[in-house]
Amino acid sequence: MVEETPWQQSLRYANRANPYPFYEELRKTPVARQPDGSYVVSTYREIVALLHDNRVTSDPRKRPAEYQFANPFEGSIITEDPPEHDLDRRRMTGHFGPPERPHMIADLEPEIRRLTAELLDDMKGKTRIDLVDEFAFPLPVTIICKILGVPLESIPRFHDWIESALDGADLGPEANDPEQLRRAEKGVEEVGKLRQFLADLLDQYTEQPGPGMFSAMVHDTGPDGRMPQDTLVSDAVLLLFAGHETSVNLIAHSVLTMLRHPHVYEQLRHRPELVVPGVEEFLRLESSVHIWHTRAALEDIEIAGTTIPKGAPILLAYGSANRDPERFENPDEPVLDRPDNQHVGFSQSVHYRFGAPLARLETQIAVAEFVRRVENPRLVEDPPPYRRNQIFRGPRHLVVDIDGIRD
Repeated sequence: MVEETPWQQSLRYANRANPYPFYEELRKTPVARQPDGSYVVSTYREIVALLHDNRVTSDPRKRPAEYQFANPFEGSIITEDPPEHDLDRRRMTGHFGPPERPHMIADLEPEIRRLTAELLDDMKGKTRIDLVDEFAFPLPVTIICKILGVPLESIPRFHDWIESALDGADLGPEANDPEQLRRAEKGVEEVGKLRQFLADLLDQYTEQPGPGMFSAMVHDTGPDGRMPQDTLVSDAVLLLFAGHETSVNLIAHSVLTMLRHPHVYEQLRHRPELVVPGVEEFLRLESSVHIWHTRAALEDIEIAGTTIPKGAPILLAYGSANRDPERFENPDEPVLDRPDNQHVGFSQSVHYRFGAPLARLETQIAVAEFVRRVENPRLVEDPPPYRRNQIFRGPRHLVVDIDGIRD
């Protein structure tokens, strides 16, 4: 039996809760060729360099045929390179925030606070809660639906589709196990249902304009012209998917980190102003987008003493880079006021997540109100059960015992 590489071991589901010992081993070879011909980059300096290198593509059409794979975000801006990417990103961000709508995120704060308070009020009388199901999921998914113009009553349907799509994606040695192949097949089917649902919704807004970003996008005939229909659907999938998934994981991991480190929880109780840098530290420690798998080399790239050959897939291990001791002192320990915390939790360069300000605001409010209002929270199970997906890595459930909810 061929011994697995540290990267392959880190991708096994049994290690989802704690891939970090394997990352530590992986960083000894910053750019490591894998048996399938892909190259894993695990150190901070090298990942940042490649994120800013125009010899690296995000476009799957530019990869060799043997490295093609199913991707729920195919055709969206994260699978495009400039200038095509820049054009479509402008068409989207004009309806989401700066520069055209500079106050959009700030204007959402009262609604985020209202919903946060409502979710916590619903927990009154309980002594055990599932933080994911009752708090970390409903908060960001409700907000993104309101932003996009997706009916709230459709949440249970598309939530199941997205969960199946996530469960079906596997980049590791278990991808060909019979049960995982079944999940993958179902995941592809569910992505198809999600695309059709959003295509129908966009068609409805084409016929009759309504509230939200999707309606604005289908009627946008600005200087860049209307986005093609296939691209609209692909970017709608991305916006709905990424618009809440990363925030769910960030909120859950923030609370998990606090409860694992009681001194951090106490710091936030007594110094609530630390929540802003604290959320950055939680994101560094437990990256919501843990790895990214769609990059490839457009030509031979020399980096860290290794040549990544033209056409080779490049996998960026953000979760490893954010704990690189060459960049962060005591990287496995939470330091709420960590100086110069330039993590790659939201990537960098042209594919920097433009929804980052919303995710930050949601998590800052959620964490601050959790600390202020939840009495004596204790983890029931550590580690909690994790979702199968390696990219959008996060707890499937986070059960917490509490003494009550303060007013």
